[in-house]
Amino acid sequence: MDWFQVIALSVIQGLTEFLPISSSAHLILPSQILGWPDQGLAFDVAVHVGTLLAVILYFRRDVAQLTVGWGKSMAGIKSDEGRIAWLIILGTLPAGISGLVFGDYIEENLRSGLVIATTTIIFALALWWADKSGSRTKEIAQMGWQIALVIGVSQAIALIPGTSRSGITMTAALLLGFTRESSAKFSFLLSIPLIAAAGMLKTKELMETGTDAQWVMVSAGVVMSFLSAYACIHFFLNFLERLGFFPYVIYRLLLGVCLFAILL
Repeated sequence: MDWFQVIALSVIQGLTEFLPISSSAHLILPSQILGWPDQGLAFDVAVHVGTLLAVILYFRRDVAQLTVGWGKSMAGIKSDEGRIAWLIILGTLPAGISGLVFGDYIEENLRSGLVIATTTIIFALALWWADKSGSRTKEIAQMGWQIALVIGVSQAIALIPGTSRSGITMTAALLLGFTRESSAKFSFLLSIPLIAAAGMLKTKELMETGTDAQWVMVSAGVVMSFLSAYACIHFFLNFLERLGFFPYVIYRLLLGVCLFAILL
């Protein structure tokens, strides 16, 4: 990759990891549409590290409280924070298991432009319907294990490129009656163990296969994805109640139509 591609892909990863528009779709498209080279494992690890650091730093107080609460729960001391931490772990399991079982099949058969165009449109309409019809009355403190599991199963569906992990988890939470802010916040917290696990798996693969990566560019990927992801989370949450999800629905529909026009 050249420097323009490094910066562009880092910013794309940082912005789309947490917006409901699918980061995997946007990282696949430059190679399919523009003919850009594959970014490689080292760069994949770098942008995962950058986005992970961004979400942990932004929600540092919540992460600290959840971690302490989870630790206390191991000693038999109950708290809301400990309970929510267990719900996040429970919600992570379906995607983790599905990734191990179906990951290779998805990698070989579903990473195509037509699949992305289709899922981009389908899940845009699902997000619109959820935002329109959901009661938007519940907060994270009201979440039980059944709801966390349903949201976790929805997150597993996001292994299909173009679905959007953040988009489908927010869609599920909205349909289950949660507020926009609670839906987004739980989605972001739910991303932490999943991004960490994905980063560790890619790191393991990287160590096994070796790399001739240019480490200055890899480091730049970490920094740029971190900055863009942190800014994205901040502005998304600040404007969510005012704008809702409709702008992202429109963007996804336009993107899907454009992709079909280009590919067909």
